[in-house]
Amino acid sequence: MIEIIKRTTLTPEEIFTRVSTRVDVSAAVAEILEDVRARGDAALFDYCEKFDHVALTALEVTQAEKDRAMAEVDGAFLDILREAAANIRAFHSQQVRSSFILTDRPGVVMGQKIIPIEKVGLYVPGGTAAYPSTVLMDAIPAKIAGCREIVIVTPPGKDGNVPAAILAAAQIAGVDRVFKVGGAQAVAALAYGTATVPKVDKIVGPGNAFVAEAKKQVFGTVAIDMIAGPSEILVIADGTCSPRVVAADMLSQAEHDKLASAVLVTDSEPLAQAVAEEIEAQLARLPREEIARASVENNGKIIVTPDLAAAIDVANQLAPEHLELCVDQPFDYLDRITNAGSIFLGKNCPEALGDYLAGPNHTLPTSGTARFSSPLSVDDFVKKSQYTYFTRDALAQVAGSVARFARQEGLEAHARSATVRFEDDAL
Repeated sequence: MIEIIKRTTLTPEEIFTRVSTRVDVSAAVAEILEDVRARGDAALFDYCEKFDHVALTALEVTQAEKDRAMAEVDGAFLDILREAAANIRAFHSQQVRSSFILTDRPGVVMGQKIIPIEKVGLYVPGGTAAYPSTVLMDAIPAKIAGCREIVIVTPPGKDGNVPAAILAAAQIAGVDRVFKVGGAQAVAALAYGTATVPKVDKIVGPGNAFVAEAKKQVFGTVAIDMIAGPSEILVIADGTCSPRVVAADMLSQAEHDKLASAVLVTDSEPLAQAVAEEIEAQLARLPREEIARASVENNGKIIVTPDLAAAIDVANQLAPEHLELCVDQPFDYLDRITNAGSIFLGKNCPEALGDYLAGPNHTLPTSGTARFSSPLSVDDFVKKSQYTYFTRDALAQVAGSVARFARQEGLEAHARSATVRFEDDAL
């Protein structure tokens, strides 16, 4: 059963420690990366046969396969995909930044240009499940940003095909190309390029430990969004909440991964006990009971605090990926939340709403990194260049100050570059 503790009995480090069975995969990943860099497509075919247990004859999904997928997917689900895409597009369109120019000083022009990243690669996990939601969440902001080429890498099934729902979502989101390759080898292909898979400028998207480690190792060769850890949810609930609803919301994350973390923070001991009992009852009915139970028993906690103010303090210390604020007047508390990836307000806003349909992004900072990082957004798919223009007269007014500043730092050549234009023999 999930552990119930008093907030004051443990340190924050003890409360949020996770039981981890992950092994160090850095050496294995480094070997895969180097192999793909050296052998290109041949390595990708070999790893596909080794890890995905299918012998492919081509890596790229054809247009015929995409068309067939659109025909195979249930029409009602296609409508849901389109609805989700519209909501995601509407939300992320508000994130678009504008270039600016400053001309308030005579003879001086300064500005900033917003430039789309040219080529981006989206990693879409596969294996035991298909995630068309990840396609929409990652591709639509890139499309809005204006990226010239958007490609997906995702593991094929044992039949050698990419799940139809993934391809349908890719079509709806405007993805340019899709490749049947997953794991660290897919990250390598995007980072270094092969004869078939294009080298990209940035890689985004979640994956397993091998994918996360590969992204970490190729960072610098390409940009990445973040190193995603196991999924997590923190629910703040008062005594008026339904134990059944709170338990269901916690289990929605626990079923992701044995290392996922589901935490309830409440000011009500009766609610804490009722939620613990409800979790046990609901676990028995879950198809992924084994995974969810391991998550709950190893990483799940119910923390009882003296009041909701203390509960919010706990949330800000944890900086959870998902934070549900299950109270009647959630906007009264919103400004006090300083560390969270995505915040779900009120008693009628399950985290799953954000996973699929609401519109805000579901690719979020985990493992406490919401203290300093943000959800995936249009900003992740643009870069900024700044520019400066001075007339001769404008430079003359500040050249002495520039030179003095440079000499203060011991950089005479810097100083000379500002003053040389005004020496008699400079022209």
